[in-house]
Amino acid sequence: MSGQSEEFLAHAATGVTTFCRAWAILRTDGQSFGFTDHDTPLSFDGITFRADTGLSAAALAQTTGLSVDNTEALGALTDAAVREDEIEAGRFDNAEVRAWVVNWKDPNVRWLQFRGTIGEMRRSGGAFHAELRGLTEALNRPQGRVYQKACTAVLGDGSCRFNLDLPGYRHEGVPDRVIDGRVFEWDDLAGFEPQWFMRGRLDVVSGAAAGLWGMIKRDVTENGVRRIELWEAMRAPIVAEDAVRLTVGCDKRFETCRLKFNNLLNFQGFPDLPGDDWMMAYPTSGGSNSGGSLR
Repeated sequence: MSGQSEEFLAHAATGVTTFCRAWAILRTDGQSFGFTDHDTPLSFDGITFRADTGLSAAALAQTTGLSVDNTEALGALTDAAVREDEIEAGRFDNAEVRAWVVNWKDPNVRWLQFRGTIGEMRRSGGAFHAELRGLTEALNRPQGRVYQKACTAVLGDGSCRFNLDLPGYRHEGVPDRVIDGRVFEWDDLAGFEPQWFMRGRLDVVSGAAAGLWGMIKRDVTENGVRRIELWEAMRAPIVAEDAVRLTVGCDKRFETCRLKFNNLLNFQGFPDLPGDDWMMAYPTSGGSNSGGSLR
């Protein structure tokens, strides 16, 4: 065991302890939740840990190497704590999780046993099951660049460096119609070229789905109506009165980077990479060979 304070170790050495467990969840939208398996609430670090949520945890697997630490948290779905509609909307995806062993008589005596993020989250029988992934989970992600013609950067990130706040590359407003949470229509969305937002992003700014976003599949104009279609529907209710923000799309091509964004210096692809046909070509006795005759 490591990371425990002298007070924690001294209390553990008594043989008769008043330990309990506490969990804190910090979502990416800033909302925080606290749970404990004690029979009364606890408070520390500015978080109140509720005792009426029915939360429990499976055994925590921790290692000293670089393999991934993992555990699972189980709890009842309640309106006051973790709601089913928020899980369905994906609001708990990649949320930060911290777990402590706490002396409930003196919450200042505690040990941060686990820190990580929520992985897979599922619902069944009025309860939720959340897979907790340790900090070493990030080491499983592939690193490095891909040698390909198309750009490997994400529009606006540290590699692309394009400023998406420039005029003409974003539009924020209220659509005239929303169909099945997936299709957004405007009767007047002038000033943008055809398919300007295709492969871009739609963020919900207000309403029940505020904070959620989706990738744009199509951007078409039919009978004077501009129609923005997402790859999949929003996972929360959204109506025409809710404001949304459209962000321009990029198809990762060399020509698009030069003409649409004037950002060629930051292009992260290899446009002169030979294609498969060139790689598989071989010299023949007839016809023209660019290398000339060997005799």
